[in-house]
Amino acid sequence: MDFLTNDKLLISGAAGMIGSNMAQTAMMMRLTPNITLYDPYAPALEGVFEEMMHCGFEGFNLTFTSDVEEAFKGAKYIVSSGGAARKAGMTREDLLKGNAQIAEDFGKNVRKYCPDVNFVVVIFNPADITGLITLLYSGLKPTQVATLAALDSTRLRSELSKKFKISPDSVVNARTYGGHGEQMAVFASTTTVNGKPLTEIIGTEMLPQNDWEELRTRVVQGGANIIKLRGRSSFQSPSYLSIEMIAAAMGGKPFTWPAGTYVNDDRFKNIMMAMETVIDKSGIHYKEVKGTPEEEAELERSYKHLCDMRKEVIDLGIMPPIADWKELNPNM
Repeated sequence: MDFLTNDKLLISGAAGMIGSNMAQTAMMMRLTPNITLYDPYAPALEGVFEEMMHCGFEGFNLTFTSDVEEAFKGAKYIVSSGGAARKAGMTREDLLKGNAQIAEDFGKNVRKYCPDVNFVVVIFNPADITGLITLLYSGLKPTQVATLAALDSTRLRSELSKKFKISPDSVVNARTYGGHGEQMAVFASTTTVNGKPLTEIIGTEMLPQNDWEELRTRVVQGGANIIKLRGRSSFQSPSYLSIEMIAAAMGGKPFTWPAGTYVNDDRFKNIMMAMETVIDKSGIHYKEVKGTPEEEAELERSYKHLCDMRKEVIDLGIMPPIADWKELNPNM
């Protein structure tokens, strides 16, 4: 039976709704026969394992454990949803302190037990900061760690599809950049709708300016809307997209939605943020983002917001000052 690889995939936080959906998706996509499920909450973890076994998948060596060393040892690919979930009335930023500490432990576990890992995807919020912390403490290269930001761009695609009553496939290159949060930068200039630039549609009868602003707000608050509708935070969409990211790193189809990546260039310094990226077997790579002056300003505001959160984590003592980062991770 064909798999993308035989290397070990670790799904951390597997007892939760996102983690369990990631496990099922990875098995349905036949990424690798060797999958380990990890979560500190053993009873629910065993329940997920039982459910996966009841699916009747063939050809898998599926294991589960609540032992950190056993889980991480030998892992070549890791995807982690192992933070606290967002609840009604909370922003991603409200999760900062607790999940930042979880990210520190996660990065240290990678460094200690599987320093030869190929690729890590971090999706617990606020993902830009938890991914940055993971990269710092893992000692990995920036090309080896990515965070889930694509969900914002797919939400823009979805909203435009609904607005114009067209197939989502007719909405091309929908993009959001910067932070994975309500400070994200929503770009219209990259997008085409039925082959026509979105910027030529905004302000017309097809999409009056007020309608565009309302649509943009729905994109920004897409996660909060899922909580309102379902009574819990998103789990199916982040599960699928994160496994698509891992599949790309394993050598599958390249992942071309914007993803969170470490950026340190002339414009943005020492930050993890959504850029125009490609994930393939060589890792994650980004290129400079270009937009209208208004979009560029919005991206700068998003970057500043991320810098403020980074400072907060440094002030909490979870990360050292930026000048000391290279002592922890020479690759940064």
